[in-house]
Amino acid sequence: MGRLSLVATPIGNLEDVTLRALRVLREADLLLAEDTRHVRRLLDRHGIRARPVSLHAHNEARRRGEALAALASGAHVALVSDAGTPLVSDPGERLVLAAIAAGHAVEAVPGPSAVLAALVVSGLPTAGFTFLGFLPRRAGDRARVLARVRSARETLVIFESPRRLAGTLRALAEALGPRRACVARELTKLHEEVARGPLDTLAERFAEGARGEVVVVVEGAGEAGPEPAADEGDAGAFAAAGLDAEIRTRLAAGERAKEIAAGLAPVVGLPRREVYARVLALAGKGRKRG
Repeated sequence: MGRLSLVATPIGNLEDVTLRALRVLREADLLLAEDTRHVRRLLDRHGIRARPVSLHAHNEARRRGEALAALASGAHVALVSDAGTPLVSDPGERLVLAAIAAGHAVEAVPGPSAVLAALVVSGLPTAGFTFLGFLPRRAGDRARVLARVRSARETLVIFESPRRLAGTLRALAEALGPRRACVARELTKLHEEVARGPLDTLAERFAEGARGEVVVVVEGAGEAGPEPAADEGDAGAFAAAGLDAEIRTRLAAGERAKEIAAGLAPVVGLPRREVYARVLALAGKGRKRG
């Protein structure tokens, strides 16, 4: 039987690599890497002569067969991603499942993780967190994901493309309200930036986008401060309480108007009929008065 090692590599600063990781990279019979050019910088820095072979989203099926054949011969195979811990929003999961099914040893060589690095510098609770990876690009799919985690008490951790950062922050602010958040950009690199503040403020700050690798951390529902009370019939108070954003998110997730009204009325302390009327108005179904 062979051995498959999942080796964590630096997310930026090449000094952030463990002695064990360097040893495994030297000893491996086959080194699989998401981007061979990227890992070559690390190998050259530490004088490792391994010749990495690419394994990415487009060739994983073929490489999986080659890796399994090597493992079957008793070889030691190592897998690294572009940066951080393999399989975390990176390819390789199917290889791991296949190696386990075939009876090979699968081990983690722990080390850097952008998820944990961003979490611990965010200033938000770390006792429990939910990692969402990259949110869906389509607005409807994204709204359904956010509706599912809206009431989660754990801190949320999200990967995002710098080009889509502004749009994602706006979507988070609309779906979750004025929660505290952190945008961690280029962690451990020369131009590292950690920006903290309410979601809507961060959305304005990064309205023009950003550069580099980005992680967004958002406080959970259990940690958010109490919403201001809404007065009956006051549309301005509705917005202040985050009711409009909540309704829009639930509508996007496919909930029916009556279900939304029944669920939100006791939360905001308003009569169900008034919440229902607000739902219809936001859905564009309200009746016009003569």
